[in-house]
Amino acid sequence: MVPILKLNDHDEEEEIEFELSYLLSLTLQERFQLMFKKTKELLDLLEKNGHRRPDQIIKRTS
Repeated sequence: MVPILKLNDHDEEEEIEFELSYLLSLTLQERFQLMFKKTKELLDLLEKNGHRRPDQIIKRTS
């Protein structure tokens, strides 16, 4: 279960500490899984919004 941070006021330092604490609590394998998951999400969002990969845009014919 992912912990949830609840603050009364906006406190950027406390948010950063919370994130770092969470990431440090993960194993190396969990960190890599999270990284791959987020990378796939970003690529999907880019493609959905019209930003394709360069190799999909440029196709040379000889």
